[in-house]
Order: sequence, then C-alpha cells, then structure tokens
Amino acid sequence: MRIASFIISAVITVGLVFALNKKWGAVPPLGKFLSPQQGFWQNAEATDHNFSNDLKLSGLKGNVEVYFDERLVPHIFADNDEDLYFAQGYIHAKFRLWQMEFQTFAAAGRISEHLGNDSRFIDYDRGTRRLGMVYAAENALKVMEANPVTKKGCDAYTAGVNSYIHSLTYASMPLEYKLLDYKPEEWNNLKIALFLKQMSRTLAGFESDLANTNMKQAFSFEDIMALEQHIPDSLSPIVPRGTKFDPPQMIPVKPPTADSLFINNKDILDIVEVEKPNPANGSNNWAVSGKKTQSGAPILCNDPHLELTFPSIWYEMQLNSPTVNVYGASFPGSPNVIIGFNDSIAFAFTNAERDVKDYYEIKFKDDSKQEYWFNGQWQKTKLRVEEIKVRGAKTVLDTVAYTVFGPVMYDKSFATDLSKGKAIACRWSAHDASNEGLMWFYLDRAKNYDDYYKAIQVFQCPGQNMLFASKTGDIAVWQQAKFPARWYGQGMFVMPGEDSSYMWQGSIPQKENPHVINPERGFIESSNQRPVDSSYPYFIPGNYITMRGITLDRRLSSMEQITPEDMMKLQYDYHNTFAEFARPLLLKYIKEEDLNAEGKKYLDIVKGWDLQGGPFSKGQTIFTSWWDSLKVVVYADELDRVKPEAMMPDNLTLFDALEKDPEYKYVDNINTSQKESLSDNITSAFQKAVPGLLKEENEGKLEWSKHQDPTIYHLLKTITAFARKGLPVGGDGNIINATTHSHGPSWRMIVQLTEKTEAYGVFPGGESGNPGSKFYDNFVDKWAKGEYYSLWMMNRSDADDNRVRWTMKLSNQ
Repeated sequence: MRIASFIISAVITVGLVFALNKKWGAVPPLGKFLSPQQGFWQNAEATDHNFSNDLKLSGLKGNVEVYFDERLVPHIFADNDEDLYFAQGYIHAKFRLWQMEFQTFAAAGRISEHLGNDSRFIDYDRGTRRLGMVYAAENALKVMEANPVTKKGCDAYTAGVNSYIHSLTYASMPLEYKLLDYKPEEWNNLKIALFLKQMSRTLAGFESDLANTNMKQAFSFEDIMALEQHIPDSLSPIVPRGTKFDPPQMIPVKPPTADSLFINNKDILDIVEVEKPNPANGSNNWAVSGKKTQSGAPILCNDPHLELTFPSIWYEMQLNSPTVNVYGASFPGSPNVIIGFNDSIAFAFTNAERDVKDYYEIKFKDDSKQEYWFNGQWQKTKLRVEEIKVRGAKTVLDTVAYTVFGPVMYDKSFATDLSKGKAIACRWSAHDASNEGLMWFYLDRAKNYDDYYKAIQVFQCPGQNMLFASKTGDIAVWQQAKFPARWYGQGMFVMPGEDSSYMWQGSIPQKENPHVINPERGFIESSNQRPVDSSYPYFIPGNYITMRGITLDRRLSSMEQITPEDMMKLQYDYHNTFAEFARPLLLKYIKEEDLNAEGKKYLDIVKGWDLQGGPFSKGQTIFTSWWDSLKVVVYADELDRVKPEAMMPDNLTLFDALEKDPEYKYVDNINTSQKESLSDNITSAFQKAVPGLLKEENEGKLEWSKHQDPTIYHLLKTITAFARKGLPVGGDGNIINATTHSHGPSWRMIVQLTEKTEAYGVFPGGESGNPGSKFYDNFVDKWAKGEYYSLWMMNRSDADDNRVRWTMKLSNQ
C-alpha cells in the first residue's frame, strides 16, 4: 500500500508541477505567478520603498547622478551626452519597460505574437505590416545611424535600456510580463525608430480618401467637398486672417485626365479600413508675448490630447549635461525631452492634422503580384513576405507587394475583397527616410529663435504646429513637416496608379509652410484648426477641428495682465462655444407643442443651461444627444445609399449649412412622400433623443461625467483592475478642456519665461508603470481637479535640497 500511495502521490505531484508551470489560455503559469518569492507579490511596492542605489554599469564613461524628487521625477546629471542618454534609457526601462516594448510590438505588427490567436490581433498586425511601418522605420534608421549625433545618442540610450533588461530576474520583471508569460527581448535602435513611426501613425492627419471614394456612389465632387467643409466661415486660423502670402514657388499641374478618371469616376471600392487614427488626436498650445502678461515675460502653454492610458504616454524628467539642461515630458522608448523648456526657451506641439497619405489603384499582371502596370509597361514589385507569429497557433504568412508608390495595403487577400479585384497602394510621407529625433536633440539645446528654426527644419512627419517662446521675448509657431504640394482635389479620392500623372510633384517649400512670428496682437494659438484662410496659395484638403480655436482666439484677445494662474484656468475651461452658436438655432425651430412632458422638462434644462460642459452638467448631455440625433435625421437617408459605410459630416458643417439656409438640401427626407422642414427635423431629432435621455436619467447618468464615464485604461484594456473609471471631469472635443471617454489632455504644461523660469505641469498618471506602486496613478486626482505641480529645474548643487528624496548613482563597473 505504501508503494501505491507513493506512486499516486508522485503522479499528483508531477501533474501539479506540470499544470502550475503551464500557461492555460489567458491564465499565466500559476506556479510562478503565485510564488511569494518571484510571482506577482514581488510587484507590490512598499509605500516607503527606497529608490536610492549605487550601481556599477558597464558602458558608462563617467559618473551619473539621478536625483528623484518627492513625485519620483528623475533629475539626471551626467558629465557627457552619451552617459546622459545611457541613463535616460536605463531610467525609462526601470519604470516603463513593458510599455516601451509593447508599443514597439504594436508599431511592428507583433501583438499576436504575445496576445494570441485572435482575428482582431492578426488583422491589426497585418494592417500594420501592410502600411509599411517596419519598412518606414528601417528607412529612418539608415538616416539616424548615418548621422553621428543621433547615432551616438541612440546607441547610448539603447545600451542603457539593455543594461536594465540584463539586470532583471523573473521576480523583478514588470507585472505585465508575468501576466502574459513572456520575457523582454534586447532593445535596439530600430525600436526607437519604430516608436517614432508609431507617433507618425497615431498623429496621421485627416485623410478620407477611401471613404470619399465610396461616397461617389451617391454624391458629386462638389457635394463631397461641401460635406467636408474645408474652410468654414467661422474659421479662426493659426495664421491670422488677412495675412498676405507670397506667390507659390511650387505650382503642381493637374493631370488632363483628372476630371474623367479621378474626380468624376464613380467606380467604387468595397472596402473597410482596418485601422484609422482617432480623429480627436489633437492638442492646444498657445503663447502670449510679454506685452500681455503681468510679468512682462512670455508665457507658453500646451496640452496634447491623446488616448489616456496607464502607463501614461509621457514620462516627466530633467536632463543635464555640459551641453544641455532641459525639463519636460519625454517619450519612454526615445531619447530627449519632447515637450518642455530649457534655460532659454520653451517649446510645445499640436497636431497639424494635415493629410500626408494618399492611395493609388494598382493593376497587377496576375495574382502572383510580381508585376504591376506602370507608365506603359509591366514593372517588377518588391515582394516582402511578412511572417506574423501567433501565440498558440501557426505563423501567418502575408505577402506584401511594394510599388513605386509604396506598399499595397489592400488587395484580394486583405480586409474585404475589393470590387473587380482592385489593389490599393499607400503613399505616405512617413515612408521617406528622415530623422525626426535629431530635431529634439537640437531643440532641447536651443537658445533663441534662430536655433529653434534650424532645429525644426529636419522634421518631416507627422505634421506638427511647433510653438516657441524665449526669454528674449520672441514667440513663434511653424506648421512643420514635408507637405506634398497638391493640385485642387488631389488626395480626396483613391487615384489612378497606372502611370506617374497622379504622383506627388514635389513639396511645399519650407519657407512657405504656415507660420507666425511675433504677431502684433500679442499671442499665437493652435488647436488643430485649419492653419490658413482661403488666400493661402496651396490646396489643403480635409476637415479640421474649428471650435477650440475660436474659443482661444476670443479668450486670448480679451485678456491682459496675464498670469500663469490665468492660463491654468484657461486650460481647464469648459465653455462650449459650439453650443453657444447652435442652441439659438435649435430653440428657434423646435415645435414645443409637439413635446411630451419629459421632452419639455429636458428642453427647459437646455434653455437654462450655462453652456458649461463640466462634469455635473445635464445641459451638456441633453444638447449633445439632441445634436447627434439631428445629424442622423438630416443626413442618414442620403448616407444610407453609400456602401459599406459613409462618413458623417461634422457638427460645424451641419450648423453652418442650416444657419445659412433653413431649406438646406438634406433637410428633406428622400425616403418619404412629404417634404420635411427644418422644424420637423429639429423636433423629430429631439423626440428621438428623449427616450435615451430618460433611460440615462433613471440610471443616474444624465450628468455629463456619468454619461461619458471618463476612464483611463491600462494599455491592455481588458485588465480593468488597472484602470481608473468614472473620473469627475467634463469636457468635449470642441471644448478647450477636451476630455472625452478615454481621450484628452495627456500633459498640461505652463511655462513663464521670466529670468528664473516659472513652470507648472501635470499628467493623468504617475511616473511608475507598476500598478503595485503608489506612483502609478498618483497625479490623476490633481489632473482631474485642474491643479498643477511646480516643475523644478534642479541645479546639481541642490543635491541636499529637501525636495530630493532618493539618489541613484551610476558609474562604470
């Protein structure tokens, strides 16, 4: 019996060992994961954890001191630039390694390799590969490594990241590696390039070529241009109206076949895009000159609007060496400070929203995709076989053909079958070899306007509004990128790709990019609006975010004796200027007598609303629901003719049309025998919104923050335990405080360039990427309340200051 018991016990033991060390579906190996010695318990960080350390690391040339303040913000002091970037890479990895690596996996189309066999992940990876993300990063890497400045900086940064990776044990690995059961791989400079290309994709400007091509089923070219409303009457552009522009140096020539083969060609695409950037990706920035401030010094402000995540996209830090002293927000995964200030200047960014991506219809010789028709002959493609590893399943092979335009994103094998077997190639300026990181190296060290202007000229993609202010009193903004010079209508639809006629003919010369330098009115602002009015000599396609620019223009025009505190209030402003415009129209045409009791109650709330989109506003919820319903009532009957889907015009397009003409052509419903009036539409839209509003009220969700449920998700959205839900904040994409459900101001910064710089900032997260640390989300509550931290530009002599809580010393071993 003893032998039998022993055998049974041994079998059970072996079975348990096997079971507890095997990954079962989404469940990690429980033996390791639950182990007190090395599992997730080790990621629980004591509230009094000591971050001080004295480390001997191979690869350093000298000594580095890293001083952490009470918020765990590192102030890095190095004797040379290479050690500075080594330390930045080491610190980024120490606090954000999983985030850094996962973002580069996303950029490279490698998430299936780690997240598993799910069609959503595989489609994402295929779309990423077919967009040519790795191809773009490889092209960038060649330029980065050919430049001695970026080569040294990236090599040092990569060495610092790897130094930290090599120090890891299973016990000390970030929690996400344990949950997903994989280990970090070696960092390299290609990953830096991939991260910067991911930025280009995230901030890809407005482009609706595929949607517009589908729209030609039911709408004329003129109708489509009107529904996108490129230049609204209410536009407050970045370059003030009335500015005189020089005649264009580059005049693109419209192909003679454009009207027949492009503009009026109603041949359609049956395709749905797999991945599109969030159209709300934008930002606010503004600068006021000393003549409008109480101190007499310029003030620069920035709040980039991005997806709000844990860990945060930003990592706050100071970098100091004999050549640089800069403070601000950095990208974990890339060297330098991205938004910030040094001893002489401050710099900030908003998304230009410019379209730098076009699509071309390709004619393959056959299904092998080895040849395509171009300029009267069959040309060879370059075939790239993408091996997409899938965890728990076979590798997916996908052959991508590269043409003179770029990679063929869509063909018979991807997304949906295109009508008549069409293949669509993508021409994207991010594919061109460029070295965006070099700009930040120079910008971090800039001392004046000339240095700033020299720095930004190396930046090619994505288009950005690059704001500048200096202690010399200058303020300026340039809309910077390598923008294609387009003939009117170019890039609105998928273009013919059988010859060179429709290719980009050149770029807008650098000096003709929109810009403003020391304006007489004493301020500059950009908030993702169209940069120029109709007098600008180049065609700029697309629909832009207009309302925040109008609000900022009004506010800054009226303000004098401005202080940093005034700017804090402005960044947190909830005034809904669009509702200010649109509410009178709605109230003028609604037929109150047709409303039921609930409808009249909600209408009274809208009438008495103070136009503030704050967290407790019910008027904001009712107005938004009403306007959203109105768009559907006005446009749905026409848009339903477009298959597989049509693009809904934006709020301002509808308002401007109705304000100009109550008989707007889309007011009448083409599916009914009677002719509907604007009053019919507005009343019907309100009535259709009421049941949803009543349901939300009964559920306690009529207040705006309850309706939106503002949430900061972990990058792995399924892990809701790592999220912060139901934040008490308001806002909207058209409001200065542009917070929506999971998108909004990702870093608020205010810099007053007095003799001693006065700076404030906050972001919705924390410095640590570890959910088990008190520094994971400790800034969120302050951010939600519109409060700020003072940003401390430390001196090396301040090592004994009581704000220094921990010191890490790095030296060569």
